Amino acid sequence: MVRLIKEGRILDPSLGLDLVGDLLIVDGTIRGVAPSIEYPEKVDTISARGCLVIPGIVDIHVHLREPGEEWKEDIESGTRAALHGGVLRVACMPNTKPPNDSPEVTSYILEKARERAHVKVYPIATITKGQSGKELTEFGRLKEAGVVALSDDGKWVSDASLMKKALLYAKNFDLPLISHCEEPNLSNRGQINEGILSAKLGLKGIPFSAETIAVVRDLLLLKETNSYLHLAHLSVKESIPFLRWAKEEGLSFTAETCPHYFTLTETEVDGYNTIAKVNPPLRTEEDVQAIKHALKEGLIEVIASDHAPHSPLEKEVEFELASFGMIGLQFLLPLSYDLVRQGFLSQQKLLEYLITNPARVIKVDPPNFREGSPAEVVIFNPEKDWVVTEECILSKSKNTPLLGRTIKGKVEAVILGEGVFRL
Repeated sequence: MVRLIKEGRILDPSLGLDLVGDLLIVDGTIRGVAPSIEYPEKVDTISARGCLVIPGIVDIHVHLREPGEEWKEDIESGTRAALHGGVLRVACMPNTKPPNDSPEVTSYILEKARERAHVKVYPIATITKGQSGKELTEFGRLKEAGVVALSDDGKWVSDASLMKKALLYAKNFDLPLISHCEEPNLSNRGQINEGILSAKLGLKGIPFSAETIAVVRDLLLLKETNSYLHLAHLSVKESIPFLRWAKEEGLSFTAETCPHYFTLTETEVDGYNTIAKVNPPLRTEEDVQAIKHALKEGLIEVIASDHAPHSPLEKEVEFELASFGMIGLQFLLPLSYDLVRQGFLSQQKLLEYLITNPARVIKVDPPNFREGSPAEVVIFNPEKDWVVTEECILSKSKNTPLLGRTIKGKVEAVILGEGVFRL
């Protein structure tokens, strides 16, 4: 099968590619990029005029809920939502039931992915057994089973001595550690950002210090161990100066944020809106602007969705009982593209944050348009408006505060191997 994508703005950050032209795909493999391509045989022509033609997005912070909570999401439904969002590779977090803390659970996830996934799935395993924060998992066996990183996501490894050992141990196996930066004694039973709104609603707040103290400790341990660390879903302005310090010190780290932390503020939870309850919580407009500037400065270099599906059973309850989290796979690209519209990032820099940098964190080659590479192609119309409805959400869960809102930017088509999906 020969496919020719015509007249698109073709961008590939890994190759420094930026041109308006054509992309040729033969039997599911990239065969050429040029201002104009004429093919002698009959081809399936796809017009990309007015669209960006980009490699597939790599999202390294996704909750697929399988095994154990398949009523919220499973590998099939979560990767279907990813496909429709142009996310063609996902790394799934380990806080499942049971948690992915053994080669057996890793193998189960990979087997289910082979059977039912629409996109590539990379398992992440826990740092500690049962996410208890008491005993390290067997990093070597987990890597042999197929994990690409380690994280106790949802919980911080609060024992500093154990975290130091984890950094040293992970270094031996060339496995990245991903830290959920949240000091539990400060955030304990917290519901939303600590401030005027939490006082107004009578809800216990989560202070900025819960994140920043954890960031500082982890960076100091990183300096001491000379290892590598990835900081997940950063949300507050107070953490940013310490990222700048770590850069100046030459520490080997990356930092990540999510679209909701540079798009939404804590006002979304006013009126006890459980759909907007997320951890870390939505913060202030000042924090939103600080996160954008940190992205612009390159202190934060990865954007991920933190796709966290929940059913109405977990959300349509009293605020204190509601689960933290919102879905995000189908909104990752359009919401992130606002950073280009607002002048914070160039198109190429945004794609680095969505594709090449996340792939580098988990040590895989990114999707690319190099001749001979498998086709992982997304056609994205940055100017197309669409209304977020439950019907257009492919996840099993619909927990997003974007429901009913119009957002700009839509994935029009995906070419994955020999398959083409016109969306």
